[in-house]
Amino acid sequence: MLLALLLMVAGSGCSVRKYAINQLGNALANSGTTFAGDDDPELVRGAVPFSLKLIESLLAETPQHPGLLLAAASGFTQYTFAFVAEDADEMEEKDLAAATALRLRARKLYTRARNYGLRGLEVAHPGLEKMLRTSPKTAVAQLGKGDVALAYWTAASWGALIGISKDNPEIIADQLVVEALIDRVAELDEAFGAGAIHQVLIRYELARQGGAGDPVARARRHYERALELAQGQQAGPHVAWAENVSVKNQNAAEFKRLLEQALAVKVDAQPAHRLENLIMQRRAKWLLSRADDLFVPAEPPAAKAP
Repeated sequence: MLLALLLMVAGSGCSVRKYAINQLGNALANSGTTFAGDDDPELVRGAVPFSLKLIESLLAETPQHPGLLLAAASGFTQYTFAFVAEDADEMEEKDLAAATALRLRARKLYTRARNYGLRGLEVAHPGLEKMLRTSPKTAVAQLGKGDVALAYWTAASWGALIGISKDNPEIIADQLVVEALIDRVAELDEAFGAGAIHQVLIRYELARQGGAGDPVARARRHYERALELAQGQQAGPHVAWAENVSVKNQNAAEFKRLLEQALAVKVDAQPAHRLENLIMQRRAKWLLSRADDLFVPAEPPAAKAP
């Protein structure tokens, strides 16, 4: 189908061309499910850039196509997390300069993803971006259930951008905007992506300013809800808790147990999340390999006086 539509685009008149571009855009906007079910992350690594550049070329023709804007926001976010930022983390100990270069690239790609997400939200809500930056809670109140996917990927890319930009106060200053988007997604549809927003909140609650009660207790509620919504068939919640809470609390035994649970998840149990699980299991293995660096060795008991 994609080939036929490409041929139509190449050799059509204005009205037919516009129709063909919209149809191709619709097809590409739905192509993410094909990648999500793949069992070969390296194949996806090589294929996704072509798909993303094709999406961008179509957006140049139809800049307000909601499906393409969503596909661009989600596609750039997932590609950057899985194949750029992850590579940077794993490379840092061996080649700091290369890891730094990858993180700079990740920053640019996350920015691109965030901007596509904002453009998508602006299609239905003109002026939203400006309002987000001045009054984020008021701005997100106008979002409805139909905006959840775009709001999620906008928040995910923006939050990831902040996470790798600790040296940039201007980017960090957007944290309250991301918080407002995250909370609105959780309010509108907590089950989106099998509870993906709860995985985000496991991490975020530890950094939330002015939250009620113990941040670890809040994070635990999101961890348990993420497991429930994913029916225990996703590695992500275990990895998120181990990496963020177990390390913070210096609980090495819990860290190891949860990452082993992540590795035990059967990736074929939920085909729609196969690729995500494989990527998170890769991170779980890498984190386990770094356990000695992440935890301070317990001090030996003091010798008794004679």
